[in-house]
Amino acid sequence: MMETPAAASCTRRPLLCLLLAALCLRPGLGMYTVNAVYGDTIVMPCPQGVPNNLMFGKWKYEMADTSPVFIAFRSTTKKTVQYDDVPEYKDRLSLSENYTLSIKNARISDEKRFVCMLVTVDNVYEEPTVVKVFKQPSQPEIIHPANFLETEKLKMLGECIARESYPDGNITWYKNGNILQPVEGVVVMSLQKVVDQSTGLFTTTSSLQYMPTKKDANAQFACSVTYYGPSGQEKISSEPVVFDVHYPTEKVTIKVLSQRNTIKEGDNITLKCSGNGNPPPQEFLFYIPGEPEGIRSSDTYIMTDVRRNATGEYKCSLIDRSMEDSTTIIVHYLDLSLTPSGEVIKQIGEALPVSCTISSSRNATMFWIKDNTRMQTSPSFSSLEYKDAGNYICETTLQEVEGLKKRQTLTLIVEGKPQIRMSKKTQSNKSKTIICHVEGFPKPAVQWTTTGSGSIINKTEETNYVNGKFSSKIVISPEENVTLTCIAENQLERTVTSINVSAISIPEYDEPDERNGDNREKVNDQAKLIVGIVVGLLLAALVAGIIYWVYMKKSKPLPRTVSHFLNPPSNSYSPNLCPQSDVNGKSEKAAAQSFQTLVRTASKHVDKDLGNIEENKKLEENNHKSEA
Repeated sequence: MMETPAAASCTRRPLLCLLLAALCLRPGLGMYTVNAVYGDTIVMPCPQGVPNNLMFGKWKYEMADTSPVFIAFRSTTKKTVQYDDVPEYKDRLSLSENYTLSIKNARISDEKRFVCMLVTVDNVYEEPTVVKVFKQPSQPEIIHPANFLETEKLKMLGECIARESYPDGNITWYKNGNILQPVEGVVVMSLQKVVDQSTGLFTTTSSLQYMPTKKDANAQFACSVTYYGPSGQEKISSEPVVFDVHYPTEKVTIKVLSQRNTIKEGDNITLKCSGNGNPPPQEFLFYIPGEPEGIRSSDTYIMTDVRRNATGEYKCSLIDRSMEDSTTIIVHYLDLSLTPSGEVIKQIGEALPVSCTISSSRNATMFWIKDNTRMQTSPSFSSLEYKDAGNYICETTLQEVEGLKKRQTLTLIVEGKPQIRMSKKTQSNKSKTIICHVEGFPKPAVQWTTTGSGSIINKTEETNYVNGKFSSKIVISPEENVTLTCIAENQLERTVTSINVSAISIPEYDEPDERNGDNREKVNDQAKLIVGIVVGLLLAALVAGIIYWVYMKKSKPLPRTVSHFLNPPSNSYSPNLCPQSDVNGKSEKAAAQSFQTLVRTASKHVDKDLGNIEENKKLEENNHKSEA
């Protein structure tokens, strides 16, 4: 068999033939893949173990439709490393003693098939490694967002962009966390991918056109990019964006802005009208009771110091009057009329009708206060007394309306001329207390004088002036009968009353300082008791005389003697009487004397008691005269 020239050449240069054969070898069936991150260092170990008789090793990369390009060489004999002059790998390669190739600052262009070739004396070994480079995109963001969206209109919402990724990613839109699917005429999406020729990185952009509804107000829109990395598929989401959705007004509402639940006269009223559209209407027509035409204003209308005639129905509408709303306002009021009011001066004993009337929007409560004390009933004066004087307040409130109350004042002054009533007390120590009871307003000035000299007595005591009454008293021990005069005087009149005080001291029960009709009845009862006792004594004496007369008649009937006893003559001695009747005459005389003594004793008691009664009656008459 003839040897070909090529075979002859391989026989002479076996090493050269081995290199040529290695260059012509097709890629092996097994393939090792290295995943690298853009910008990091690519580390590619030589998959084939280093043989013992290794001469040298080389790294090359292969690209489709191009011849292999050697990039690194290492000799086991010379212990040297050589890097081929490949511009894109200049200063980026590193080959270790175990023939591991490292490439710094990984690029998209490094995504190739690299081959580790080991050459021995009798063989050539090649093992390919495929490099995959990944670049995570930047966080996607929504750019060129719409200022607002409008219902019933398809409008560009915005664009979602994810920059500098490798390989390229895919963009998905979300509304409130839910994936948006394309809907013709409602949700329209378009995707665009651009490659940077210098870096090989992708920029992915997705635009979204959207027709919102009213429910999309405050909806959150977001997008995400899905890409592949060294560990598989991953996703990055954008920040959510809320769009202002414009929609027309469908309802108008009117409200009363007030700090209280109720409105009273004098308050300010602020009406606010609003529409549920977006943006809301800025102007409205307000319809006020009593105004024939609507008042054009902003969304608020203010009324100050309202009166009760402001009660009524209030309306507001859109400028085109297409829709309106209404509300009813009640202005509460409270009127109080007191008759009479202010300062009123009346005389004691006069009548004073008082009326306090109320007019209000609701049922009101009324009460009276006199001198800071609440009264149980309304005042009524048919006959004024000094105690009726004072400061009266008629006050009314509406419990349902905060701060609504009214009050009016009546200052009642009850005047009266001085009135005097005098009384006395006699103590066991011969001293006498004379009391001058005085009534009147303004308060009378009291002065004591004595009869004869007219001297003024200064040592007096006065009680407190209460309800137009007080008393002045003096204590004396007279050596002779005196007359005391009590003088009471105010701006209306001067009143004088006197009392006779006896020097004789007869112990008496103290008379009360204040004597009324009950006291007078007690004095009359005492007089009746005394008269009854005297009459009883007289009756007892008469019965005794009759009994004696009956006795004498039974013992010896002497009608003449009895007649003489009952009707004695001017000369009690008569010579015509029978001598045998001396004894009987003496007995009759003694009986007559005893009867006369009994009558005189009873008369003395009657005179004494009647004298005391007479003195008391005179004191009462003086008091009545003073009062008259």
